[in-house]
Amino acid sequence: MDIKIATALPDTAGASSDKARSLQRSMVSGGGVTEKQRLQAKKVSQDFEALFVGMMMKSMRETVGKDTLTGGGHGEEVYRSLLDQEYANASVKRGGGLGLAKVLEKDIIRQESRKVAPKVDRQE
Repeated sequence: MDIKIATALPDTAGASSDKARSLQRSMVSGGGVTEKQRLQAKKVSQDFEALFVGMMMKSMRETVGKDTLTGGGHGEEVYRSLLDQEYANASVKRGGGLGLAKVLEKDIIRQESRKVAPKVDRQE
C-alpha cells in the first residue's frame, strides 16, 4: 500500500499561508541548520560518547587486579588512564563505539532546527 503525503499547501491568499509555506520549506530542506552547526553537533556528540566510554573503561579497570608485570605506581595509573581515553576516542571517531554519538547528533540537530525555524502565527 503506497501512502503519499502532499508536500504543498493549498494555494490560499493571505500572509499566514505564506508563513506556513516558508515554514514547510525550511523543515523539508533540513530545518535551517547550517553545515557548520551539523559539524559542531557531530563533534560534540562524538566527544561526549568518547568521554562516556572512557569513564566506563576507568570503572572496568578498577574491578581488575593490579598488573604485577610493570610494577604499578602513579605514573602507570596516569598513562593507563590516558591510554584508555585514547582507545575511547579512537573507537568513537572510527564510527564504532556504542552508537550513542549518532543518537545525540540527531537530537541536537532536531533541537537546533526548532530554534531556527520561524514561528507561524496561529491567529487568523
